[in-house]
Amino acid sequence: METMFPLSLAGVGFAPGGTPVLQGVTLDIGQHSRIVILGANGAGKSVLIRLMHGLIKPSAGSIRWAGSDARPSAQALVFQRPVMLRRSALANVAYGLKLDGTPRPERQRRAETALARVGLAHLAHRPARVLSGGEQQRVALARAWALEPRILFLDEPTASLDPNAAAAVERIIRDIHGAGTSIVMSTHNLGQARRLADEIIFLHRGRVAERTPAALFFQQPQSAEADDFLKGELP
Repeated sequence: METMFPLSLAGVGFAPGGTPVLQGVTLDIGQHSRIVILGANGAGKSVLIRLMHGLIKPSAGSIRWAGSDARPSAQALVFQRPVMLRRSALANVAYGLKLDGTPRPERQRRAETALARVGLAHLAHRPARVLSGGEQQRVALARAWALEPRILFLDEPTASLDPNAAAAVERIIRDIHGAGTSIVMSTHNLGQARRLADEIIFLHRGRVAERTPAALFFQQPQSAEADDFLKGELP
């Protein structure tokens, strides 16, 4: 099993074209974490998720896994709007396993198990692109869960979903965490953050303004920026 934790960011910045989006981000992410990243639009939430996953590289600073620069494979990322291939829901999940190097005999079994876990076994052979937005997001979560990641990054996973679909996705996120996967997600939904987070990372203008246990963040934010954000006073 890969050694992954802590995931450590030291002085991380991201400035495409010289324009700073993130600056001086220093964080440690431990095993069994359930962290929600909050901040106003443009604060850098999605960029931070992509940097931690390794989808993009920092302009400054370092990102290390258990002291190593090597990016481990036992992680996954689910976007706000998942990409569905022109194939069945089951084949979408199995394709992720193929890319991960899972032997062919195991792919079908693990893909079927993952779809059952997210409540979509009955739609396994339906073309993924004709499914509803909520169902597609559940396929994306099944595709990630089938990889058995030790950490799952989620970028606004319910932003475009109706309340019922969002509640189904939240239940799956809890199940994935309960199975032993660390969760790091961004959201704009304060109610969702209250329900899912053990810790809050609050970004303000590309910097970490606060990191605190979720209950304390909502009851007594430690920074003026977070207090303004909770009051709806940040732009």
